[in-house]
Amino acid sequence: MRMQILSDDELHKIVLHTVQQVLGSAKPSQPAVESLKPAPIVQPATPVPTEKKTVAIGTDHGGVDLKEILKSELTEMGYAIIDCGTNTKDAVDYPDIALAVAKLVANGSAWRGVVIDGAGIGSCMSANKVPGIRAAMCYDYSTAVNSREHNDANVLTLGAGLIGVNLAKQILKTWLATEFGGGRHAKRVEKITAIEKLYMKEGKN
Repeated sequence: MRMQILSDDELHKIVLHTVQQVLGSAKPSQPAVESLKPAPIVQPATPVPTEKKTVAIGTDHGGVDLKEILKSELTEMGYAIIDCGTNTKDAVDYPDIALAVAKLVANGSAWRGVVIDGAGIGSCMSANKVPGIRAAMCYDYSTAVNSREHNDANVLTLGAGLIGVNLAKQILKTWLATEFGGGRHAKRVEKITAIEKLYMKEGKN
């Protein structure tokens, strides 16, 4: 007896006929409409923006390029920036720039200050004449840590002619990230402030 080979259409008709016999006249249940709806998209809560800490930065003509590089670093780290100039390589006097930055830190408009000139020394001297300022010239990792941990420095000065870009970036990041150590260092910082107040008082007499 030869086996009859059915075509695909014939097999489909047989299967359909069998299913109809099994189900009878029962209507297939309708799928729940709600189950077919996509799950609602839950919007993430809007994060509460944290207040950006502001860093005032300035330079004389000798550090314009470095200032722009460090401004980019500060932006990437999430700081707000006040640029005190200068923005060209025309000669300017570093005491003017140091004063502009130091005043912003002293009056609370800026959390920290950064001043750049050729060597960093003159800007440090100038900034330290402003009451409330503890400026530190840093030239490596150790001085960056020490000036913050021991001295609670609030203005950083850098010598664009003495250090390279990568070292300047490292110093800046380290200096900003290092917390004041307090403890035995606190009473010494208080004595620095006392000296400042003594001469401010004498100047008024």
